[in-house]
Amino acid sequence: MKWLVATRNRDKFGEIQAIFADLPVDLLDLEDFPGIRTVKESGTTLRANALLKARSVHRETGLPVIADDTGLEVNALDGVPGVYAARFAGPRATYRQNMEKLLAAMEHVPDYQRTARFRTCAAYVNDTHELVAAGVVEGFITREPLGDNGFGYDPVFRVKGTK
Repeated sequence: MKWLVATRNRDKFGEIQAIFADLPVDLLDLEDFPGIRTVKESGTTLRANALLKARSVHRETGLPVIADDTGLEVNALDGVPGVYAARFAGPRATYRQNMEKLLAAMEHVPDYQRTARFRTCAAYVNDTHELVAAGVVEGFITREPLGDNGFGYDPVFRVKGTK
C-alpha cells in the first residue's frame, strides 16, 4: 500500500519513515511528485494546516495522504512562535535563523521560565476518511544549541526530565 507524506522536508520525511519502518506501507513524499505545488500553510491552527495540506494533496493525487503541522509554544513568549515556528524569522528563514531569533528573544529569560512545548497535529486523508491526531511534548529552551542532531528547533529544545 502506498501513502504520500505531504512534505518536501527531507528531515521530516526521514523521521516519519523511521516511525513507519515496521509497517506494510510504502511511503512517498512530494519529491516523488514534482508537479504538485507546495501547499501554503494559511491556517491559523496546526490542525487547520495539517488538514489543508492533506486534503489538497489527496485531491491532486488520489493517494492516501499524511500531513502534519508542528508548532513550538514558548511560555515566556506567550506561546510564540506557535503555528508560525517554521517561518519565525521570515518566510525563507533557515533552521539556524529561526533558532537565533528565538534565543535572542529569550536572552534575558531566567532558566525557570524557559518552559516550552512542541505541539503537532497530523492528518490522514483518503477517499472515505479524515483522521486527525494531536500530540504534545513538554520541555524547555536551552541557552544555546546543544549537539547537532535533529532539525528545526531540536538543538535548543530539551524534553522535560532530561538534561
